[in-house]
Amino acid sequence: MLSRGRGAMLRWVVLALFISLCAIAEAQNKKAKTATPPPSRGWGKNIKWVKSYEEGLAESAKSQKPLMVIHHLDNCPHSKALKGAFVAHKSIQKMAKDDFIMLNLVEETGDKHLAPDGYYVPRILFVDPSHTVRADIVGKFGDRLYTYGPDDMELLAANMKKVKLLLHNEL
Repeated sequence: MLSRGRGAMLRWVVLALFISLCAIAEAQNKKAKTATPPPSRGWGKNIKWVKSYEEGLAESAKSQKPLMVIHHLDNCPHSKALKGAFVAHKSIQKMAKDDFIMLNLVEETGDKHLAPDGYYVPRILFVDPSHTVRADIVGKFGDRLYTYGPDDMELLAANMKKVKLLLHNEL
């Protein structure tokens, strides 16, 4: 009778241990799912990324560097293709790291100036340190002025250089 009691107690201890392990695993799984993604979101790990539009505007004004805002969606195939080309282009990565305040957004901001021709993705806009969205720096598409595709990296690099030159000449 004594050994039967020990066996039942051992089963309860094992069951409690199993339930505890399941609860710990579930808590870790929830923590992993809700973890904040890095600000780079895969667009360039060596680039300093700001976390919000407001922070980007403040950093731009303080540093006198232009703000480059990339609107994208994680599950959009066009955004993914652009991200791959952006990361692979060494001169774009260098300019982004050295000459720009960088922000990538998967949510829209409240600033209507960041959607002058619509709320599509991907789109890239430049904002100068005076908080002016540069409507004169556009991609090659007439119906989506601020979009770039993976084949447009030379145009994007040229536009980044143009923004730097305009900023230098205007200030």
